[in-house]
Amino acid sequence: MNVSIIVFPGSNCDLDIYNSILAITNTKPKLIWYTESLPIKTDLIIIPGGFSFGDYLRSGAIASTSNIVKQIYKLSKKGIPILGICNGFQILTEANLLPGTLIMNKSLKFICKEVQLKTINKTSLFTKEIKEDVIKLPIAHKMGNYVVSDSELTKIINNDQIAFKYCSSSGICDKKNNPNGSVQNIAGILSKNKKILGMMPHPERFNNIKTKDVIMYRIIGSLLC
Repeated sequence: MNVSIIVFPGSNCDLDIYNSILAITNTKPKLIWYTESLPIKTDLIIIPGGFSFGDYLRSGAIASTSNIVKQIYKLSKKGIPILGICNGFQILTEANLLPGTLIMNKSLKFICKEVQLKTINKTSLFTKEIKEDVIKLPIAHKMGNYVVSDSELTKIINNDQIAFKYCSSSGICDKKNNPNGSVQNIAGILSKNKKILGMMPHPERFNNIKTKDVIMYRIIGSLLC
């Protein structure tokens, strides 16, 4: 499995993802600096969290105009799976690879804590290995408030593109269990063809390699075969 991790100035979760993928697959992923070219043989592209280009303008806005993202856009048309985590999710929305956008948290504060997530889509290549209805992952963001137009939201719902929602330990999705104000508690979104996943929580920060109790393992599990 050839995994490419994109690194921008300000990325700070690239090595977390690198170590997670290495532990899961026993194969070293490639760290691709944003001015370089993606390898021809790429089975999975991951855009990590951080503060690309200092999050000037809007989070992910500058990174979304880079040449590497143009390469990613072309590969997306060929069906190459893409995973964007936190700032990576923001970049994917800014590049119009995913619908909606991420704005300032409703509290206007940076949030760093563990949250419960309800798995909504259970059939995509990123979610079909997650058997639990509710999982726990950490979040760390100030601009994680997912917003989208009403018409686009209807399309997302009808096409089963919601991957995860913030919820209680029993799976209740309500305002009380919405850490950042995201519309309908949305924490992760899939592209229309289900080959791209953007999510604010950090699966690479939750690992127990010995028991395979690794959310990242389950998110990329179907790609390992």
